[in-house]
Amino acid sequence: MKTLLTRLAAIALAASTLTALPAAAQETKIKFQLDWRFEGPSAFFLAGRAKGYFQQEKLDVTVDAGNGSGNAVNRVASGTYEMGFADLAALMEFVGNNPTAPSKPVAIMMVYNNTPAAVLALKKSGIKSPADLNGKKLGAPVFDAGRKAFPIFAKANNLNLPSIQWTAMDPPLRETMLARGDVDAITGFTFTSLLNLNARGVKDADVVVLPYPEFGVKLYGNAIIASEEFMNKNPEAVRAFLRAFTRAAKDVIADPDAAIAFVKQRDAIIDEALEKRRLRLAINTAIATPDARAESFGDVNPARLALMASQVADAFATKTRIDPDKIWNGNFLPTKQQRDILGK
Repeated sequence: MKTLLTRLAAIALAASTLTALPAAAQETKIKFQLDWRFEGPSAFFLAGRAKGYFQQEKLDVTVDAGNGSGNAVNRVASGTYEMGFADLAALMEFVGNNPTAPSKPVAIMMVYNNTPAAVLALKKSGIKSPADLNGKKLGAPVFDAGRKAFPIFAKANNLNLPSIQWTAMDPPLRETMLARGDVDAITGFTFTSLLNLNARGVKDADVVVLPYPEFGVKLYGNAIIASEEFMNKNPEAVRAFLRAFTRAAKDVIADPDAAIAFVKQRDAIIDEALEKRRLRLAINTAIATPDARAESFGDVNPARLALMASQVADAFATKTRIDPDKIWNGNFLPTKQQRDILGK
């Protein structure tokens, strides 16, 4: 009997010891919401899990496909997801229209230093420059980032905004309608719409691309966002996530083609050749840009951020003006040396 009691006491002591382990030894669960479905650029997030970088930081990260930046912002705001990836303008719009939201999402790391938004047209339309868009019919989903920011593009290029007609459609129909001639031009992310046109038999040589950053619109693009509540309760987990993400991003930029394998693991039916090209386009046009090199990967320029906040408030007609300090927190970023990943 004494031996049995001794064993029971030992078991109880072991159980209490496990229960008393410090929180740092436990894995912190993070549900991460992407802005879109699993495509080439999602390799930046999938690589961190596939290569064990998140696990090494004591994080249990789940990465889910999305259906638009606006929804990614809403899901983080609601607490359904702790973190996500969304267009900064969509985040600004949410904050401007919901100033009293209990747990507003905050951008904590810039990924697309330059917006990938562009106007795309077929050469046979005669559109060669922004001025040629006056009096034309443009098309895009109502929530498209390029469409929502088009008033900023129009102002920067002195366009006659009332003369331009808009046609709304579901995302899968956007490039189809342009190829058929139902609209004169569309707005969309370069690495999405151009490749979607290719898939519909339209060659690069037959497409005119007017990237917003090349025509006076220096908006930031997509950033990693997190809920205020999660950041306040788990600051070290947020820092750990960004460290792991930065390691993964460095690998993806160094070898984009190899990184598509991680996307293939999540969506077996992707066109690997197409997604390799999409990922390289994203890196070249939105991530490893001159602006990103000047500001350092992951960070922002305060003056540029403030200008964007003002432009978005005007273009999106938000209920309140947007305070850039309320939508950006760079205190969780890895060191500048750790973020030196863009290469030559």
